[in-house]
Amino acid sequence: MSGDSAGPEPGGLIIVDKPAGMTSHDVVARVRRAARTRRVGHGGTLDPMATGVLVVGVQRATRLLTYVIGTDKTYLGTIRLGQTTVTDDAEGEVVSEASAAHVGDDAIRRTLAGFVGEIDQVPSSVSAIKIKGVRSYTRVRGGEEVELAARRITISRLEVGEIRPVDGGARRDVDIEVTCSSGTYIRAIARDLGAALGVGGHLVALRRTAVGGFTLTEAVGLDELFARAERGEPVVTLGLAAAARRCLPGRDVDTDDATVLSHGGLLPAAGIAGPYAVFGPGGEVVAIVSERGGRARPEVVLAPA
Repeated sequence: MSGDSAGPEPGGLIIVDKPAGMTSHDVVARVRRAARTRRVGHGGTLDPMATGVLVVGVQRATRLLTYVIGTDKTYLGTIRLGQTTVTDDAEGEVVSEASAAHVGDDAIRRTLAGFVGEIDQVPSSVSAIKIKGVRSYTRVRGGEEVELAARRITISRLEVGEIRPVDGGARRDVDIEVTCSSGTYIRAIARDLGAALGVGGHLVALRRTAVGGFTLTEAVGLDELFARAERGEPVVTLGLAAAARRCLPGRDVDTDDATVLSHGGLLPAAGIAGPYAVFGPGGEVVAIVSERGGRARPEVVLAPA
């Protein structure tokens, strides 16, 4: 790769359009190569089958990912009614089949409408949730029966698109767009829709279109990232300060307060609901703080040591 003599990429976020067939960890490994640094992380796992927005942090911006992971997500997905799989998506072995030819559009729409709001959702057993230190998917693939506890999630929007017959009419595909809280499993929606309709269901396509305020319109593919690196251009989409402003509310302070905060000191409260980012007089991000007891207290100091 040309430009290898250049230093590592400065801190910031990269909004990646993840391709199908790669894990989120695979994407992180590729970004490490493009950015020439080991200090890379991601803000919310996507399954290998899924594509779309994956927020990747580089250098000090990895410390912003905590504030990305908990934001709402938006997805486009396709549910296939008439088949269940071991993974609740198209990557798993089909374990049961039933004709869905008789299932009407109104029944599908009515059932999905019942998923909107705060609900208790049982995650897919083939998930990254840990049970006594071992990932659930590892236990399932080892032959164990796994039952995960339901979790409270919020589906704020679930719109139904096209509903169409496939496989000669024996199956029905349902396009959906979902905005939901962190921790929601779209393949669990597919599973639960199929169960409610008595025909089984699984997810056959998934694309994440937004993570918080980060959308596909600003996402770049891995090939483009490597092309930028080859040309000696920055691969970071948003620098550290710009990323902090996108992730959190902000507060501007003078040089004296920035110095205090950069050394872990406290500032007078400003009455801002936290956490929020504090910026120095030059626009640089100093820290992420939250207020309690009349003081702004640093959660994360981002100013260079």
